[in-house]
Amino acid sequence: MSSVSASQVASLRSRTGVSILECKNALEEVSGDEEKAIEALRKRGAASATKKAERDQSEGSIFLCEENEKAALIFLRCETDFVSSNKDFIALGNELATLLCKEGEDALRKIAKEKTQEAVQKLGENISLGETSLIEGGVVGSYLHSNSRIGVIVSLSSGTTEVAKDVAMHAAAMNPEFIKPEDVTKESVDVERNIWTEQLSKEGKPAEIMDKIMLGKEKKFREENALTSQNFVKDPSITVKQHIGEADVSKYVRLSVSK
Repeated sequence: MSSVSASQVASLRSRTGVSILECKNALEEVSGDEEKAIEALRKRGAASATKKAERDQSEGSIFLCEENEKAALIFLRCETDFVSSNKDFIALGNELATLLCKEGEDALRKIAKEKTQEAVQKLGENISLGETSLIEGGVVGSYLHSNSRIGVIVSLSSGTTEVAKDVAMHAAAMNPEFIKPEDVTKESVDVERNIWTEQLSKEGKPAEIMDKIMLGKEKKFREENALTSQNFVKDPSITVKQHIGEADVSKYVRLSVSK
């Protein structure tokens, strides 16, 4: 095992971001060849990434790319908000979102693992690609909240990009789970019906009006949880459907970093 100079260690550290000791050991193992040392560190990084993968990734950021009537969202996960604000982490997120938008899901998956493992080695905590979405076709509008923790893409059947962006901003704020009231699942309604039944029983409501009350509650629940029937955030006197006019919401996706 040959000795290496401080300048060699410093050079390798500046290129990889790993510790001085790791750089020194890697260089000594390959007789001072910097490129071979980088290869050795990357192999170790893949190993360390596997170990780190068991750790919780409750932080991260949402990244958005929109161009040529397409929009892509990705959720890049990490362990701490400190890393989520790191410039290298942000650069990686933007790179992956752009790749998804321009070349599609297959191209993204081909390089995402390698890129995230490199980031693990450099930034020292687990990083992985979470949910992703690519929407194209129709009138596409998107919105990324200023803290990069919420991103939305909406596609309308007609209308303008500005209106689609309005709807995306609304969805970021109001978090509708479904597009239309009729899309709300029976399972979701059944959960609420059990709660309403218990509440109404405690209130002593007469049995003959229970069904009517339940129908009213279900209608309200469906409207409150569907994008098109919610009151529009920029003008609560109208619904989102009234704001978009004759257009339909063809596609809708919302990604968020949640605690």
